[in-house]
Amino acid sequence: MPNKLHNETSPYLRQHQHNPVDWYPWGEDALSKAKAENKLILVSIGYSACHWCHVMERESFENDAVAEVMNTHFVSIKVDREERPDIDQIYMIAVQLMTNQGGWPLNCICLPDGRPVYGGTYFRPDDWQNVLLQLAQMWREKPEVAYDYAERLTAGIQQSEQLPINRIPDAYSTADLEAIVKPWKGLFDTQEGGYTRAPKFPLPNNWLFLLRYAVLAQDEATLEQVHFTLRKIASGGIYDHMGGGFARYSVDGRWHIPHFEKMLYDNAQLVSLYAEAWQQRPIAQYQRVVTETLEWVLREMTSPQGGFYCALDADSEGVEGKYYTFQQSEIKHVLGADADLFIRYFDVTEEGNWEEEKTNVLKIDVEADHLAHDAGFAPDEWETYLTQGKQKLLDYRSQRVRPGLDDKLLTSWNALMLKGFLDAYRVFDVPEYLKAALDNAHFIRQYLYAENGGLLHQPAANGKAIEGFLDDYAFCIDAFIALYEATFDEDWLTEAKRLMDHVLGHFYDTDAATFFYTSSVAEQLIARKQEIMDNVIPSATSTIVRQLYRLGSLFDHQPYRAIGSQVLANVVPQMAAYGSAYSNWAMQLLEEVYGCVEIVLTGPEWPAMRRELDKHYLPNKMILGGTKGKLPLLAGRIGDTTKAYVCRNKTCSLPVTHVEELLELITQ
Repeated sequence: MPNKLHNETSPYLRQHQHNPVDWYPWGEDALSKAKAENKLILVSIGYSACHWCHVMERESFENDAVAEVMNTHFVSIKVDREERPDIDQIYMIAVQLMTNQGGWPLNCICLPDGRPVYGGTYFRPDDWQNVLLQLAQMWREKPEVAYDYAERLTAGIQQSEQLPINRIPDAYSTADLEAIVKPWKGLFDTQEGGYTRAPKFPLPNNWLFLLRYAVLAQDEATLEQVHFTLRKIASGGIYDHMGGGFARYSVDGRWHIPHFEKMLYDNAQLVSLYAEAWQQRPIAQYQRVVTETLEWVLREMTSPQGGFYCALDADSEGVEGKYYTFQQSEIKHVLGADADLFIRYFDVTEEGNWEEEKTNVLKIDVEADHLAHDAGFAPDEWETYLTQGKQKLLDYRSQRVRPGLDDKLLTSWNALMLKGFLDAYRVFDVPEYLKAALDNAHFIRQYLYAENGGLLHQPAANGKAIEGFLDDYAFCIDAFIALYEATFDEDWLTEAKRLMDHVLGHFYDTDAATFFYTSSVAEQLIARKQEIMDNVIPSATSTIVRQLYRLGSLFDHQPYRAIGSQVLANVVPQMAAYGSAYSNWAMQLLEEVYGCVEIVLTGPEWPAMRRELDKHYLPNKMILGGTKGKLPLLAGRIGDTTKAYVCRNKTCSLPVTHVEELLELITQ
């Protein structure tokens, strides 16, 4: 008989429905049972694409003896961290405070009221059973010890990331940026790209900031490190050279052997990054990875309604990476006469380059495309030849057992991918990308809006609706602003502003000048937290602050800018000590120092002028215009002829009619 997870919509929770553990989903049933029976709560958090989550399930949660201990002494709750990031946030902080580290699976033992007393990540089955028995004994014999520790730990959770209110400076300077970037440069890996550590995570927002900073500050060394890193990432096994898309990270220091799970949020941001990097330096490899990654998203990660799925598992047939690797003999069989060139290109050996005998994780040298010249191919011919050979290998690979798909449809991640399609559309002018973005925006509005006018975190199902979190709003607003810049349809800006007003009414604390991660009408947990530091995904607070600045400028609404300025001022003193954890904040600081240019394009030929303008790399800009509109900067500037203006600090230039003249105004 399945346990109480069988009615859940999360693939991760359903994966555990036949465990002998009497799992509960998070909710009143489990919490009331713990209080009624005076039992400790065991909160186990993971996600469907997590390899070590699967390992702990096989070793412990499918083990009858371990399950008996859990069922006898605890009320066990399974949580999908992607479905309930608010719960994950609290217990992750708890485990980090206890152990100075975190990760998934995340396992936390709590009092019946939910306050944590013990936690960790992956446990071997014997260790797990011993820990549980010791905690059960402590709870029977010395409950006062648990209460005392829980009280102190919960206080630490509640106080973490609280920042004082600082005076807003009259101006920020290049020295403020240099104080952040200088120690950051000391982390650069000049041999392999990225940072001098393993495993290696792409951290796209880091490199997006550094790209923009390097161009604006004319820092050639940093610019070269950015491009070197991007080429290394795109050349390594972390990139799926056959099917497109990036794995979450590489376990080694050379970007070669990935942890094979593919996450939507990584790929969304990497598409945006590589598109912008191509705009700054048109390297063919950048366009290739954008094209192939978006083809993968449309082929494998898009729902019939236009939503984007969450992730692909690392494992297939219970083996990590089995779906993605090749033996040399397979490539020879599939490609025939073309095999030798592909074997050289992808550095494939008969012995194999991975731990499995004769198995290869495909990678290329950053200069591998020079093989085209040696083999007598013109650049266009080489791209066609590569595409055709990859398609044959992809068709062959597609006959294998596929990794599991996590088909959750999360608002925040959908918005990130929507933005990725728009960024690629703006740079490469592929109409299919704009269509995918618009389809997704309509999906969000149809399935991810709540009855109270706010957002849901995912579509409501089985009578359950999860209130949207701050990142759902932040990334959605960002995507809607980007949709406006791509289409000049003001309805998207109006909707972005409406959502922002909802955020200010439900997430912002005026007295503390901070944004909470959860809505004021959401379920109350043991702490209501902020999300300040940027991680693999930019933080909810940094993203919402950036949107306050943009909407404040577009609507000439000073209260938005005032709130954004105060929250930014609170964070700036923290940034120099750990720049890479504040990269999205640093992006806003960059605009404060170097300015953000507002470019107005009006008249019937604005699309052609916008396409021409988008051939040039202008990191700090907003574009607005069209043939109709009510924005303050458009007043008196829309007519029957196509004109362009450059505006700074509420002052606009005289109109020009050619992009060359516009660029001169921008660079003045």
